[in-house]
Amino acid sequence: MSTADEQPPSGPLSGVRVVELGVWIAGPAAGGILADWGADVIKIEPPEGDPSRLFHAIMGGHLPSNPVFELDNRSKRSIVLDLHCEDDMATALELIADTDVFVSNIRTGALERLGLDYETMSEKFPALIYAHISGFGREGPDADRAAFDIAAFWSRSGIASLLTAPDQTPPFQRGGMGDHNTGLAAAGAISAALFERTKSGSGQLISTSLFREGMYTIGFDLNTKLMWGTDIGNNDRRFASSPTANNYQLADGRRIWVIGVDVNRHWPSLCRVAGLPALIDDARFATPLDRRDNAGKLIAILDTAFAGMDMAESKLRAPRNPTSSGRRSTASTICLSTPSFLRPESWSRFPTPPGPHRPPAWWQHLLTTLARLFSLAAWPPNSASTATRSALSSINGARRTESDGVGQNHERRARPPWVT
Repeated sequence: MSTADEQPPSGPLSGVRVVELGVWIAGPAAGGILADWGADVIKIEPPEGDPSRLFHAIMGGHLPSNPVFELDNRSKRSIVLDLHCEDDMATALELIADTDVFVSNIRTGALERLGLDYETMSEKFPALIYAHISGFGREGPDADRAAFDIAAFWSRSGIASLLTAPDQTPPFQRGGMGDHNTGLAAAGAISAALFERTKSGSGQLISTSLFREGMYTIGFDLNTKLMWGTDIGNNDRRFASSPTANNYQLADGRRIWVIGVDVNRHWPSLCRVAGLPALIDDARFATPLDRRDNAGKLIAILDTAFAGMDMAESKLRAPRNPTSSGRRSTASTICLSTPSFLRPESWSRFPTPPGPHRPPAWWQHLLTTLARLFSLAAWPPNSASTATRSALSSINGARRTESDGVGQNHERRARPPWVT
């Protein structure tokens, strides 16, 4: 990967400027996706840095880089500002005044204390798209409660409970699962708000939460409960109500998922793939209800059949039948063997993908610019305020006009040198 400064951004959001005040994963995830789509994303970090930079130490400190931080901060530029310092806050506000989108996953109370809440910002900058990501939503008793995705997305929403087989303990989620879903939702909402602004000329508040995204993830279950007052039972693979949609272990120790969701059409195909054509006419399994009522017996039979073949044989059998199957993949097999993943625009496809760039090092863009303006003999100062304000004054109000795309159609100040 190259750095964000080495080539101009391209993509559908080219010309859109985003200021991100994000920490850990969800907020930076939204910014990273917007950067993928061509936006110029400027990340404000405190003097101690985004706490996500700590993942390198959390993971043992032996890796040559911080892959967790790099994933969600790709293609951005960074500026260090102490927002509790009056001068640094003034610098941040000047930066925001010249931007299209402000995105943050800082708690609402902290944003209010800083004067960066939506009510204050919308009054100052009526064309600004203000995107806020929270743990449990912006209203209610938990509106200002701190949250990580394993609590709000995974546990509180009910996902962990629904994925827990009877008499088993809840499974652990993988890191950032809820954060990345939520960041993607925020990026989509931001894009819709930018499009709406081309018609109205006005900004707006958009928000999502880890909890809300968790509930949408299990929307099948929640809507069934809301509409009809009934639950969709938790599945134990040994007694799954739909044996044609289940996982089975092969002779080589690997597992495949059989995805026969059209239970009548896929049932004969599953029997043939398993090498058990006689099951097609077996009275015990003649209808979907019969297969559900006798699921334990049927799954035991299929377990034995699939345990007698390896992955290569299952691949040879599956293409001759319309039943879909999916291998259970590891992260390494996905990265190394999936061509679509290896493309730089994997998350979304556009005709002219901008491609990802390495995320900024801490202080990187502030240092590289100020090095051209000031002597660094006394670096670093107590805060970034003195140097950045001097740099800001040096641009002397230079302005340019941008009117293309969904970026703001008004006079825009030239890019300050401290975010080059």
